[in-house]
Amino acid sequence: MKPLRWILASIIAMLLLAPAPAWAAPGLCIGPICADEISRSAKHHFQLRMRISDQRGHRERIVIDCRNGQLSPAAGLVERGYAQAVATKACRLAGEPA
Repeated sequence: MKPLRWILASIIAMLLLAPAPAWAAPGLCIGPICADEISRSAKHHFQLRMRISDQRGHRERIVIDCRNGQLSPAAGLVERGYAQAVATKACRLAGEPA
């Protein structure tokens, strides 16, 4: 009976001490803002569409015109300074002039 308790205690200890699995990042992050589901616009190749979210749980979809760096919509729940930085970096990574 005692070896069974020892085995169960060691299994529980291993489970508690095992490192947690690492989860993948959601996409492209700068500061508290992350962008994912990044894709080109079907109509204009120089526009990128993406979903952005912040640490407060605000989410929205934006479009950036990579030619001039214009965000659409220009205002929203997610802070636009970081959103602009994430969108500009996405344009550079997509090979569009930003």
